[in-house]
Amino acid sequence: MSQPVADADIVELGVAAAAAAMRRGQLSAVRYASVLLDRCADFKRLNAFITLDPDAVLVRAAAADKARKDGRPLGALHGVPIVIKDNIDVAGLPTTAGTPALRNNQPRRDAAVVARLRAAGAFVLGKTNMHELAAGVTTNNAAFGTARNPYDQDRVPGGSSGGTAAAVAVRLAPADLGTDTGGSNRIPAAHCGVVGFRPTTGRWSQAGIAANAPLRDTAGPLARTVADCALLDAVATGAGRPRGSVELPALRFGIHRELLWTCLDEEVERVAESCLDRLRAAGVTVVEVDVPELQRLTDLAGFPLGVGAHATVLAEYLRESGSTLRPEDVLSAVSSPDVRAFLAEWLPRVTPADYAEARDVHRPKLQATYRNIFEAHALDALVFPTTPVPAPLVTECDKVELRGALVDTLTISIRNTNPGSVAGIPGLSLPAGTTRGGLPVGLALDAPADTDRRLFAIGSALESVLPPPPTP
Repeated sequence: MSQPVADADIVELGVAAAAAAMRRGQLSAVRYASVLLDRCADFKRLNAFITLDPDAVLVRAAAADKARKDGRPLGALHGVPIVIKDNIDVAGLPTTAGTPALRNNQPRRDAAVVARLRAAGAFVLGKTNMHELAAGVTTNNAAFGTARNPYDQDRVPGGSSGGTAAAVAVRLAPADLGTDTGGSNRIPAAHCGVVGFRPTTGRWSQAGIAANAPLRDTAGPLARTVADCALLDAVATGAGRPRGSVELPALRFGIHRELLWTCLDEEVERVAESCLDRLRAAGVTVVEVDVPELQRLTDLAGFPLGVGAHATVLAEYLRESGSTLRPEDVLSAVSSPDVRAFLAEWLPRVTPADYAEARDVHRPKLQATYRNIFEAHALDALVFPTTPVPAPLVTECDKVELRGALVDTLTISIRNTNPGSVAGIPGLSLPAGTTRGGLPVGLALDAPADTDRRLFAIGSALESVLPPPPTP
């Protein structure tokens, strides 16, 4: 047997490294899970979890160890505990979607993406806290409590996948699965100093997920490295791991100053501009692009597609999960004031005709606009700060201060990630440094549709020149 992994190194293991250590006999799944569970107890105040069952976790870990001892074939994720956002079904655990009416919702089977991870040898560590019904960016959840940012517990971790990002950042798990509608993976990734990925819409199965918007929603991974996100993507999609690499001097990025680089927090701007300097010094070509239609088309398509099918997909989810609840039972019991106000304003406003026009006219125009941007400027990706502001204080969940003015927290948080989300193109947020106050800042890439695997290669190349965040 190879040299065992030291206790101090266990929590730093990523997905691939942990699985490799267990295959080599350097680490048992029970020992790994036990160390992570102890850490979960130590960081309970972060409120990262909605459901955590330590006894069941240790049973699953023991089964993984027995499989290795018996000489059974071991998958790419053998013995690795993954955390799952609580709107993604895991058989044997409740799926609450962060809302009171679903507190006892027991799905009959795993979501398709969870089933693939389990088939590769992973098991579920727990279900993580989220913004109620994935309808916000703070994870200030009135039903299950506010999740906290591991870099400053007076601040939010972002959302809606806030508990997942916090858990990965503070080393409660090596990776997780979240969901992204308008930035819900990438925003908390930026606020918590981890990597967040949004696949091309439709690339990951949505079966078994309490979704909001079929043309905008997608599951996706968060991890501490691009390579681990790529590994989870390969397992979840069956596409195989990306091969090859890219050279930084071969890359060409676009920056849209008028929309994605304007009105930034001073510290976010400083960190992001420093990243551009690093990229240029490494040989990356950076060109400015002007796309005046981008914001208008995003506005026309975004909210209609975000809420216009909400009741329909919720009804389908409830039926498939075996619940006797109706959509109105769930929506009438929403407890978070911001979600209640959002749904009350937007659900009655979007008519079937509005939804059809957004789906059939505005979204295709937005997608064509992105194709034209990438082709006309020969771009590998657009690059921009993931969020214009660092993690807001818990007291700033409604309004956050930006350059001396109070702005809507939801609107400013999704401003940069929303356009690509509506278009359904792949996006990646990378740790880019920290503010002088020690808060993480994210740098994001939006790439052409269906170039997900190349985007991983680009992200891996950028990791070599971007400063890694300190451990919280």
